[in-house]
Amino acid sequence: MFGTQRDFKNRIAEYQSSFVGIKHLHRLSPRRPTPHQPITLYVTTSGGIAYDSVHCWIDADGEETTFELAPSESAWNTLEWRYVQQWHGQIPPHPNGTIVRYKIGGKVVGSDRWIFADNQTRVLSEATEFAVSVDDYDVPVWVRDAVIYHIFLDRFYPGDGVPWKKPTNLSGFFGGTLRGAIQKLDYIQSLGCNAIWLSPLFASPTHHGYDATDYYTVEPRFGTNAELIELIDKAHQRGIRVILDFVANHWSNYHPTFQAAQREPDSEYRAWYTWQRWPDAYTSFFGVKGMPQLNLKHKPASDYLLECVQHWLRNGVDGYRLDYAPGPPHTFWADFRQACKAVNPDAFLFGEVVSHSEVIASYIPHFDGCLDFLLAEALRKTFVLETSTLLEFEAFLAAHETYFPQDFSLPAFLDNHDMTRILYLAREDKAKVRLAALVLFTLSAPPVIYNGTEVGVSQRNPLGRFEEARLPTPWGDGVDKNLLAYFRRLGELRRQFSVLTSGKREVVHLNVQKGTYTYAQTSETGDVLIALNTSRRSQTIDVSISSLQTSAKDLLNGHQVTVSGGSVRISLPAQSGAFIA
Repeated sequence: MFGTQRDFKNRIAEYQSSFVGIKHLHRLSPRRPTPHQPITLYVTTSGGIAYDSVHCWIDADGEETTFELAPSESAWNTLEWRYVQQWHGQIPPHPNGTIVRYKIGGKVVGSDRWIFADNQTRVLSEATEFAVSVDDYDVPVWVRDAVIYHIFLDRFYPGDGVPWKKPTNLSGFFGGTLRGAIQKLDYIQSLGCNAIWLSPLFASPTHHGYDATDYYTVEPRFGTNAELIELIDKAHQRGIRVILDFVANHWSNYHPTFQAAQREPDSEYRAWYTWQRWPDAYTSFFGVKGMPQLNLKHKPASDYLLECVQHWLRNGVDGYRLDYAPGPPHTFWADFRQACKAVNPDAFLFGEVVSHSEVIASYIPHFDGCLDFLLAEALRKTFVLETSTLLEFEAFLAAHETYFPQDFSLPAFLDNHDMTRILYLAREDKAKVRLAALVLFTLSAPPVIYNGTEVGVSQRNPLGRFEEARLPTPWGDGVDKNLLAYFRRLGELRRQFSVLTSGKREVVHLNVQKGTYTYAQTSETGDVLIALNTSRRSQTIDVSISSLQTSAKDLLNGHQVTVSGGSVRISLPAQSGAFIA
């Protein structure tokens, strides 16, 4: 799922580049600045060039200032076989609602030459501009208890009495609609889900919708604007929030602004895009010519998108999942945060950042959270592929839980529309899926169910193309009712036991050789115990935990549990788990 980042040579190259030259890499403290609080910036210099000073140029709501950073300690970098110099400095406090934009540069010793972070340009106007929103918006309270159902609209449900279409290939249209989603709201609620994340639904020539032609109009294949509003209203009546998938980085080459920019040499929209050679050579999403990338350093293009997101928030949308968040510059996301929160402070903004934790952390100032691809990988490697041990999983999880601040949400998932279905990855072994799902639903992060995972949707071929993971969700006889009942029970337990979202996780047993693993979620109001047996044979687990009542039992599968004098004995069949309370 991490593409070329999985290659060791590429990781070494990225690590090496993070030190050479002048690097800021959005490192600041606190990571999410609040009003009237100074912001400390961190910079490193290396690469065989000495600097006699490092400066920061600030533009805060039109007021320009500058200050000099102070050198701190030097650190030896064995990979570079040279020293790396650390620098730090403080942006002064600013009032609520300020967007602080800044650039950083170093003056080369013995010259008047400046080099700027993070692109090593020698011209201030071309230097990388950083930005941070200074505000007191907290992560929406409702997010803590969220269970999110991810709907890939064309493949979810066509509607009562409407058959699936039969395209000639997986890139065709299968016929899922907003009306179908409205008619399945009770089904979604029965899973314990209280939020829906809808795949892109604006006018688009493709089944996936990540190449829109109009952000104000629902794609007619899916329905109408009125049906989207109806879905939002009826979801809200059930206590279900509605999140839209929003693409800020790119859209379709059929978008009217791009068509005008290609057609007219003097078009006002030419500056909305980045051209290598007009009219046919331009920057696009991973080189896909049908998805030209927007130049969001150009204010009219940026303002257009901000107006779009505010429009749908005013119409009841509860938040946005932000596609390919590393594409747009950080300056855009600072503006985006202010624009959204000004309309609805309770809006949930979470990004798709498919990278390592340091990169994800650079988005803490802008987003309420990011999708947890790292946890998804760990769950799949441990419980499905079995290429990681339980000890390795716990080592990852313990560090992962403390790396990010508690007020940064990490919605977690087993699979999605861009990655191999977990059941296919498990070679159709549903016991493995159940174990991974049990862990997913008993960690503190909001769990996400990708439509079809709960009823046994797999795929036909390996993931040569994304479409392999986008088969339609079956209904009626095509549903795995036992798996569905299992997911429903997980949803019920998560809703019933608030300790899962507010408690503290503690490992009470781990045996790599036997494949057994037990952790508690503890709080002042009560504890629950999660036990797993990943092996192919029955296992008995004995743990000491004094907080469980003698009447405690397995509420998930009904496996045998004995509680006596602060000791718990759990009997688990092969590849099974227990939820004990």
